[in-house]
Amino acid sequence: MNHQEIAKTPRLRLRTLVETDANFYLSLVNDPSFINNIRDKGLRTEEQARHAIVQTHIEVHQQNGFSLYLIERIDDQIAIGLCGLVRRESLPGIDLGYALLPAFVGQGYAQEACLAVIADARHRLQLKRLLAITSPNNASSEKLLVKLGFKFEKSIVSDDGDAVNLSSLNL
Repeated sequence: MNHQEIAKTPRLRLRTLVETDANFYLSLVNDPSFINNIRDKGLRTEEQARHAIVQTHIEVHQQNGFSLYLIERIDDQIAIGLCGLVRRESLPGIDLGYALLPAFVGQGYAQEACLAVIADARHRLQLKRLLAITSPNNASSEKLLVKLGFKFEKSIVSDDGDAVNLSSLNL
């Protein structure tokens, strides 16, 4: 299956995930910062990662018209993270999410990718509002949300039963 380009920035391309991204996906979801700030998905093999890509990204994108997208650098085609939109049972709207491999944090990639996803949500998807959730101890994500224009709303309990901060952005 071929990937679909969703957005492009001067340095990044956001595209749908495909099964051949399994090795990258496995590395990302097993990174300690991903597990601490998002959750442990329990994926330990490439086969499990491929299955997760199909069920939680490819099929979701086909159903909803959006999902989390692979972020790759244009100059070298290296996959550096995920950024996109998620529909969660516990939230009253669509959620902006992102995660980067540690080697690519602090270089402006997350902000650049998030801005591209926000523009896609506004223009292609015609959304009027986005939500975002963060762990209360994830100060860097909270800071990024403020830069992106999100406003803190309240603390809530996530699908996993953890306390998270809920913010929103009117588009």
